[in-house]
Amino acid sequence: MNQTNTEQPHPSSLSWQQGAIIFVLVLGWLLYAILGLQAQPHMPLLIAAIGTALALKLCGQNWKMIEQSAVRGLKDSIQPVMLLSLIGILIGAWMMSGTVPAMLVYGTSLFLPEWFALSAMLLTVVVSMSIGSSITTVATFGVAIIAIAEAMGANSALVAGAVVSGACFGDKMSPLSDTTNFAAAVSRVSITSHIRNMTKTTIPAFIITIIAFAVLGHNTANDLSSITAMKHELQQVFHIHPLNLLPLVVVLIASLKRIPILLTMLMGIGSGLLITGFVQGNWNLSMWMQTMQSGLKVNFNLETLAPVINRGGIDSMMWSISLIGIAFVFGGLLQHGGVIRSWIEPLMTRIKRKQTMVVTTGLSSIGVNFMTGEQYMSILIPGQMFQEQYEQRRIPRLTLSRTLEDCGTLVNPLVPWGVSGAMMTSAIGMDVLTYAPFALFLWISPLCTFAFALIPGLNRRTLHETE
Repeated sequence: MNQTNTEQPHPSSLSWQQGAIIFVLVLGWLLYAILGLQAQPHMPLLIAAIGTALALKLCGQNWKMIEQSAVRGLKDSIQPVMLLSLIGILIGAWMMSGTVPAMLVYGTSLFLPEWFALSAMLLTVVVSMSIGSSITTVATFGVAIIAIAEAMGANSALVAGAVVSGACFGDKMSPLSDTTNFAAAVSRVSITSHIRNMTKTTIPAFIITIIAFAVLGHNTANDLSSITAMKHELQQVFHIHPLNLLPLVVVLIASLKRIPILLTMLMGIGSGLLITGFVQGNWNLSMWMQTMQSGLKVNFNLETLAPVINRGGIDSMMWSISLIGIAFVFGGLLQHGGVIRSWIEPLMTRIKRKQTMVVTTGLSSIGVNFMTGEQYMSILIPGQMFQEQYEQRRIPRLTLSRTLEDCGTLVNPLVPWGVSGAMMTSAIGMDVLTYAPFALFLWISPLCTFAFALIPGLNRRTLHETE
């Protein structure tokens, strides 16, 4: 792999004007098609990728190199595609084993209906902090919480926003998180100093988010009669037993021990199948295969329960898998074709003030997120490009790592064609534009970052803090 990458031809450099034109046209087209025309993101993104390839050709780049840039981007999509496939299988297996139904039965007693959204966020914070993965938290606890919300008559979009907010907060602040470690490594700071420094912007954002969900989510869940009916129906169809929660415990322990995420998913699937056999008494291998392929199919007397439980399977992930494939091809063209570098590098030479440098770093991370849909690139590319400037201007590396995390990691779930956004959509069955307005922490945290850079008194600490 490394040898192949070193043999790639270096792209001919783009001028700032060329890169800026491609950037504006591509981003404008995506926003118009997805937000204005309400189109699914696949075709707009594919058209944007084709347009970028043709633009690079018009700018003098070799077509073979353009193809190789697209292929290099596609290769990077292999792991997220594998993860999405396993998540689809896991959801199907956990439905069939009674794991999610048991979480619904037991979980309804843990939530106060009048504070449901706030309770959902705080629970996912604890789980995500423990395992260091927002997508694992959303795909397990999040699925159950949103199902409970629907049964209670709560605003499911609001609760989904609370779940995503809590999961991303825990992921961001956990020493087990891959993006947290990645941002620290790119900025060359210790993980403990990085996390401690992030509290300066994260805690204020978190407090504001708590207040917002306490107000917005108060008294949103009021249909308690449906809870009793739901529990009765689930207990008629599944054997509800504490052992049903064993697959969840397996995933939590594996995550705490930092077992690789793909292996953790396999362990969760395997334990779910064992519970299906030993607890549910279902050893029908044909049904197992069918459920892992296309999701659970069970008849319920309660009509509202069927769409909640009859989910999962690798087929349910094809929408997101195809989107991620296209997004990574597009991202490969932008990254390896030199589009992103062409408009970021000239910006740095024109910046005079330290405050502007920090804000530009954050905006660059957000821009890379929207252009490539990939959170790792939104950390890596600005991190590499701005690192030398931070050292020359004596801006602390901790400020760089914090800005990359706040504006890179947290913005990706808000991008309809982003990898995290696609994963969240597949896990909770709700598109990004539906839950995004309520994912308050993901909006507030970058704003706090900019405030700490611009507001006198706050920026003094930001621009002169030490590790």
